[in-house]
Amino acid sequence: MLKTAAKAGGLADRFRRVRATSAELAVGLSPEDQVVQSMPDASPVKWHLAHTTWFFETFLLIPNLPGYRAFDPAFGYLFNSYYETVGARHPRPRRGLVTRPGVAEVAAYRDHVDAAMLTLLERPDAERLAPLVTLGLSHEEQHQELILMDLLHLFSCNPVAPAYRPYRPALRGGAHEGRWIAVDGGIVAVGHEGEGFAFDNEGPRHEVLLRPFRLFSRLVTNGEWRAFVEDGGYRNPALWLSDGWATVNAEGWEVPAYWRRGEDGGWREFTLLGEHPLDEDAPVCHVGFYEADAFARWAGKRLPTEAEWETAAAGLSPTGNTLGSGLLRPVAAAAGEGLVQMFGDAWEWTASAYSGYPGFRPAAGAVGEYNGKFMANQYVLRGGCCATPDGHVRSTYRNFFYPHQRWMFSGVRLAEDA
Repeated sequence: MLKTAAKAGGLADRFRRVRATSAELAVGLSPEDQVVQSMPDASPVKWHLAHTTWFFETFLLIPNLPGYRAFDPAFGYLFNSYYETVGARHPRPRRGLVTRPGVAEVAAYRDHVDAAMLTLLERPDAERLAPLVTLGLSHEEQHQELILMDLLHLFSCNPVAPAYRPYRPALRGGAHEGRWIAVDGGIVAVGHEGEGFAFDNEGPRHEVLLRPFRLFSRLVTNGEWRAFVEDGGYRNPALWLSDGWATVNAEGWEVPAYWRRGEDGGWREFTLLGEHPLDEDAPVCHVGFYEADAFARWAGKRLPTEAEWETAAAGLSPTGNTLGSGLLRPVAAAAGEGLVQMFGDAWEWTASAYSGYPGFRPAAGAVGEYNGKFMANQYVLRGGCCATPDGHVRSTYRNFFYPHQRWMFSGVRLAEDA
């Protein structure tokens, strides 16, 4: 009983920390900042704060806490994201039109649910709920990153180029020139197994055959990408997949998202810290799969597969420039041996389509909708980014986006056959 109580207490502490982090991300934002939706792929900050609360209310409190009453029955319709088995929901592209409930009422909703959740976690049988609570907390951490992604896009649409947070310089060591790191081939095991939380799409663990390969030790930099731009990379159809070339022309892409020409003709980049001169040594960010693939082709290299990336990352500490650094942007790699920037800074596109591993089966019920139904037409990214909460990623973690999307903090690491 003491062991169970200790585990439940630890889970309650983590619940408090994760929920507090989400609230802290909204500090300094005006109500107007939190209600606007800048594009269909993004959501208002207020919606993220309410949706993560709805998750705990819907999947934990209503089924498991006797006497619990929903804060507002209408919230089930307003703040469901994509759970078809739970019921109807407000259309995603119209979330920015929901001016009511307001920011203050959403904060009251969070307080209401938090108090009830802590009561639930004090119950003697709370330990049985630990897997679902942990899923809810990991889900909220994903939305913490989404809040920052969506805010960056929103603020980029504002002609006065507002800063979300004050600029903080990064401490720089010696420059990391970059080198090729050889990785042996063979039959290797990939995917999650054993202790610790993982999303369902990270397993089952299984074997794959890899040929010997090499990964570049750091991420592709802004300076290297600028050379691609100046060499006509966005104007050369031979470098692009057919759908990618169609997207370049339809969207008018010429540079990564958030690059802008300064008055002096030089490149600048819009960030969560406002607009600043482009840091040539920092990793390029906000590029889609089509761009990553075209750059690799231009460089005479390729993107790694996700099995290659995971094999190279196995055994490395899953730490780096993540949310806790407070930098809120990718920064230049410091001098070091071996692979650097594998975790944090920018998510790394892989050449692997997002699909289920051999033997994958979605969970029963609404929770089974979390990942499995998105396994079509998307590509896998690995490693986390500067907006990923500390401790959230691991070597088996699989992120996924459509190949044309680039508002997330996504970058590139090159690979080649050995």
